[in-house]
Amino acid sequence: MNFVLTEEQIMIRNAARDFAQNECKPGVIERDSHMTHATEQIKTMGELGFMGMMVDPQYGGSGMDTISYAIAMEEISKVDNSVSVCMSVQNSLVLYGIEAYGNEEQKAKYIPDLATGKTIGAFCLSEPEAGSDATSQSTIAEDKGDYYLLNGTKNWITNGKKAGTYVVIAQTYPEKRHKGINVFIVEAGWEGVTTGIKEDKLGIRSSDTSSVMFADVKVPKANRIGPDGFGFKYAMKTLDGGRIGIAAQALGIAAGAYELALAYSHERKTFGKPINQHQAIAFKLADMQTKIEAARMLVYRAAWLKDQGMDYATAAAMAKLYASEVAMEVTVEAVQVHGGYGFVKEYHVERLMRDAKITQIYEGTSEIQRMVISRSAIKGKTYLPIEAKSEEAPV
Repeated sequence: MNFVLTEEQIMIRNAARDFAQNECKPGVIERDSHMTHATEQIKTMGELGFMGMMVDPQYGGSGMDTISYAIAMEEISKVDNSVSVCMSVQNSLVLYGIEAYGNEEQKAKYIPDLATGKTIGAFCLSEPEAGSDATSQSTIAEDKGDYYLLNGTKNWITNGKKAGTYVVIAQTYPEKRHKGINVFIVEAGWEGVTTGIKEDKLGIRSSDTSSVMFADVKVPKANRIGPDGFGFKYAMKTLDGGRIGIAAQALGIAAGAYELALAYSHERKTFGKPINQHQAIAFKLADMQTKIEAARMLVYRAAWLKDQGMDYATAAAMAKLYASEVAMEVTVEAVQVHGGYGFVKEYHVERLMRDAKITQIYEGTSEIQRMVISRSAIKGKTYLPIEAKSEEAPV
């Protein structure tokens, strides 16, 4: 494999880094403390092309590859994960699915404003009683002939209150279980669409997270994505790509915390020398860097497989599982390197540690990732070098 970034990817990395440092870092502590939505930063992110990175330019997107997207996610996540999670949802969960499975009318109507960030999107799958068990949808979309009547509640919805467009997973034929689920594009301004209070969270505090309620919402037949009963497959296929985005976010959290710890270790002195000259700290830095590099390779590999049109579901699960665990481990160690200073907001690492936890939970918990990976192994699928494309186990 070629581990050298292209000139375009380097330009994207630099642009994302500049945006994160110059636009996101100022005020990030205050936004986190007061749960203030990063409205201006997200608007700028759209203007820079980060909200529709992988979308075809004919629909207003940037037409970039998944590796470029992962690179940009990492750089922005080093600084502000309330901003990067909005970028992840927009790219991976909202735009990917509409572009991949929507019809031409749906693409033309909804993608341009989403890809440029003029409209924020939200992915409505989780429910009060259906988080990891996505087959148990209680939100109902009743077929009324010319339209569907949508009723139910979705919770933990990123961009819930700020979204103008919702992608909603709902059950139409309960007796068919997962084969009776559909997916719809719902506009926030339609009658019967309301949102709950903004959640007061441990991390990503300035991200907009709320419940979204649907009460007798009339959804035109034209707004159903894909064939009847396609909703569950749509959700699972979309989440595979979403896991690459969250894996890249977790990677960014870990890398950002490591960079802060490394810089601090040069400045802080004990017993007459910088603390990184003490083996206890030097070895922490070595372990942190090694784990981050391993996570980066898993993230890039999953992104590369997706770009090649190959099966990337297991690779994405591996990347998300490992990168999220590394994010937790590295941020905890970064706080430890900072000592007492790491426990206060001014030094950023405590916020990154709080942000890291959600990467082990949303878009599939670590337990769900282990289920995906283990089922792949049990079925005899192998995680082989790229040239060996067969999914069959060796005899």
